[in-house]
Amino acid sequence: MGSKKVVRKVNKKNPNLRLVKSDTKRKIQNEQREQKLRFGKGKRIAVLSAILCVLLAVLLGGYLYVMQNYTITTVYVEGNIHYTNEEIIEMVMDGAYGHNSLFLSMKYRDKEIKDIPFIETMDVSIEAKDTVRISVYEKAIAGYVTYLGRYMYFDNEGIVVETSEESTPGIPQVTGLTFDHVILHEPLPVENQDVFQDILKITQLLDKYAMSVDKIYFDPDYQVTLIFGEVKVAMGASDDIDEKIMKLQYMLPELEGKKGTLDMKEYTEETKTISFEAD
Repeated sequence: MGSKKVVRKVNKKNPNLRLVKSDTKRKIQNEQREQKLRFGKGKRIAVLSAILCVLLAVLLGGYLYVMQNYTITTVYVEGNIHYTNEEIIEMVMDGAYGHNSLFLSMKYRDKEIKDIPFIETMDVSIEAKDTVRISVYEKAIAGYVTYLGRYMYFDNEGIVVETSEESTPGIPQVTGLTFDHVILHEPLPVENQDVFQDILKITQLLDKYAMSVDKIYFDPDYQVTLIFGEVKVAMGASDDIDEKIMKLQYMLPELEGKKGTLDMKEYTEETKTISFEAD
């Protein structure tokens, strides 16, 4: 038998049929590859979103914990005279998170509070999650004088440390001193600079015996007169001022409601000379 010859017919009408099939296959492969990439990208986004949600939940939980467990309920204020406790607390614990001890510990860590009138510095210490202590260190003020409608406060060296439009209870007014100008952070230009040491000594003694004087008057010879309301106490020179003020603490209550001058200029422990002249 003779072998049969196989003849393959060629589609003469569409010779590019094989190319079309090849392109279609390539497109399908590309689409499958893109789908895989999109799926992988979507999976990564989902993982990142989950991680972000967890972090936000942790941060929110931490925030709520801090706000609930570090709220200040007890505040100790010490050393303040010029300002009330409420005013000091308002200065220190200001802002939205001012009553949070953790926030305050970071805000005032190794930091003193300065640039407040009449205050040298303030320290803030966190004693517990709900307890804060504020230590106030006020400037050493011996008294004040009035000048051009303002109150000029000076220290024991006569240096003007503050000026104010209001007087401060507990700080005596000093009158009788003569000066023609006042400059902040410079000494009052009085002739006798030693008078400021006398003023400091007098105010310290008055504080020691719990007496609050309204005014301290110096005459041209620097003789001292203390004024308690309607009562004037003529102390004379600053000699023996310690004994005079110590004696005065027992006499002053007896003069309450009276008006006049108590003369202690000649008083000593030996003479005991005291007189009162009513006005």
